Amino acid sequence: MTIFKAASPEGTRDKLFAECLRLRGIRSSLMELFSSRSYKEIMTPELEYYDLFVRAENPLPQETMFKLVDRSGRLLVMRPDCTAPIARLVASHFKDAEGPFRLCYDETVFRSAAGLDGADSELPQCGVELIGAPGLRGDIEIVSLAVDAVRSAGLRDFRLELGHADFFFGLTEELGLSREDEEALRACIESRSFALLDELVAGYSGEAAQCLRRLPYLFGGPEILDEAAALTSNPRALAAVERLRDIWRELVSAGRGDCISFDLGLVQGLDYYTGVIFRCWTPGAPSSVLAGGRYDRLLCDFGLELAGAGFAVYVGALASCFECPEPEAAKTLIFYESGCLAEAVALLGGGAELSCFATEAESLEYARRAGMKLLVVSKNGIKEVDPNV
Repeated sequence: MTIFKAASPEGTRDKLFAECLRLRGIRSSLMELFSSRSYKEIMTPELEYYDLFVRAENPLPQETMFKLVDRSGRLLVMRPDCTAPIARLVASHFKDAEGPFRLCYDETVFRSAAGLDGADSELPQCGVELIGAPGLRGDIEIVSLAVDAVRSAGLRDFRLELGHADFFFGLTEELGLSREDEEALRACIESRSFALLDELVAGYSGEAAQCLRRLPYLFGGPEILDEAAALTSNPRALAAVERLRDIWRELVSAGRGDCISFDLGLVQGLDYYTGVIFRCWTPGAPSSVLAGGRYDRLLCDFGLELAGAGFAVYVGALASCFECPEPEAAKTLIFYESGCLAEAVALLGGGAELSCFATEAESLEYARRAGMKLLVVSKNGIKEVDPNV
């Protein structure tokens, strides 16, 4: 007989005991926090139409999406992101309601990992979306909640890096860059390809070009905002710096400034984000443990003039930062005679389990091998039997 060697698909893996407890604990803490801030839980389908993510200008490459076809021939994807489906949900269910809408979720997204890189394709996320709250107050609420989210999960050593899309766009707009050149420049800054960045900006002169050359180095504490403001007179870029400064002041006054830093070279997904952008990093995690920002144009694609901001906590990356002890083995075995199930079940908890054996003798032998004590439940009551006697 040929034995089937079963394995999980590439990019997926089984999770056992301690890891399950760790993941469940983090998700529970996050959702409890979100609920306490008046964010209401929603769930979107694991299957969405592929067109949804094209229309929403999602920054995820289409080759990272798991695709399939429905019976009518329409292209579907396994949900690769939570924000676009939530935008669809708001447009479908809250079109005539008055915002703001505070929504939260605990869902899994699916992304095809590059071959042999060891990345997971199933990514549990907990996050929030604040829809219909434009301006500074919305930014402050989302960023401060992001700080509280990582803290609620038990993380203490972390940095939340803040950037702003308009600092980059103000400079490229001043230079009059084409969309193609703008994207090439963004990719250089994101990858910290300094030599290529110099080459791309070499044909330009003036204040904006000099500032773009300096952009990958503009990260650190609040002094970075002063340096950035001194490098440019561009109104859009300066407004971005002042927005970050305003958020910083409020976070400091609320006791949340110690974990904040700034990175004006944070330019990931700028087709998607329109304002403040942030990422959270911590030693020992394989990647960022949280990411988010403002995306004021997304809802327009669905016919709603509503601003949006939110973030996702990458639960798997966050969970990897913690040790979690294995669940303790049961210390008590309960054997029950026929008709005594209710009494036996009442004794469960605190490290006890029911015996699967048909006789007391078999249960006693198993308890001896497992180093457990044995309780016998019968019509005459409950007795404890020492397996070693």
